[in-house]
Amino acid sequence: MILRRQIGPSISPSPILHPPKRETPVLGVYETHNVDAIDWLKAAKPRSIHAVVTDPPYGLVEYKPEELRKMKNGRGGVWRIPPSFDGCVRRPLPRFTVLRESDKEDLRFFFARFAEALMPVLVPGAHVFIATNPLVSYLVYEPFIKAGFEKRGEIIRVIYTLRGGDRPKNAHEEFPDVSVMPKSCWEPWGLFRRPCEGRVQDNLRKWGTGGLRRISDHEPFKDMILSSPARGKEREIAPHPSLKPQYFLRQIVRAALPLGRGIILDPFMGSGSTIAAASSCGLKSIGLEINPDYFKMAQEAIPQLVAFIPKDAKGNGSKR
Repeated sequence: MILRRQIGPSISPSPILHPPKRETPVLGVYETHNVDAIDWLKAAKPRSIHAVVTDPPYGLVEYKPEELRKMKNGRGGVWRIPPSFDGCVRRPLPRFTVLRESDKEDLRFFFARFAEALMPVLVPGAHVFIATNPLVSYLVYEPFIKAGFEKRGEIIRVIYTLRGGDRPKNAHEEFPDVSVMPKSCWEPWGLFRRPCEGRVQDNLRKWGTGGLRRISDHEPFKDMILSSPARGKEREIAPHPSLKPQYFLRQIVRAALPLGRGIILDPFMGSGSTIAAASSCGLKSIGLEINPDYFKMAQEAIPQLVAFIPKDAKGNGSKR
């Protein structure tokens, strides 16, 4: 199943660098496909994608039907169901500490297949932003490096609502001063690049890739971004368990295309938040999603997320 939706001209400069003369922002076109990402990549045109921004399901472990059923029931499985607090029911999170060695090997194999299928589709100098977790990031990074990608660092999403810091289970009174592991306050996004052809300047001239777009003339793109979780209206629009906020994603997609042109791919688009962020920034994008329920969610959520005005980490409204 394929959905193509045009909500603006094909590829346009970022409205941040080049504000349109009219009041209505220029939006980027996008298309979405209800397909398996690996199959799509194997059939895609070589050197046709200029950047990737994605939050993958880790080998599809937590999104298997059995695990999703356990999450909905609130018991067992990979998903950790946090207790309610002050009448607020917190959203579930993947619990990677329960992964067996065989699960980890499956993850490594999954990302090896993904990296190998992705490499030919990217133009030289294309960057890949991939969300991960401190406990399993090495299972992502090693296969990407082995496939020939250059590791260019990590983007640190500072967020203070992640798991960890708990006392020993069923022994919290006996060991009140002990945490099993540190409370996580950050989410790593691996940053990789397909090697450039020649110098970065040569690659920029030929392919429009190789670097990252600066925030302004005086401020470069940075590897640490304060980011509150998606809440309220944003989560009502797209109730996906791994929803990333527009405030964060719009900064990432804008940086991914240094000259503001090209195509951004999200091979695991979920509710379509990356696609919405790209469109909001006037960038062209393609989203892939294998789960039919999430694909349907994305069709409905993307136009609403495009129109959504995000707030920064301090709760202030921000521009597109």
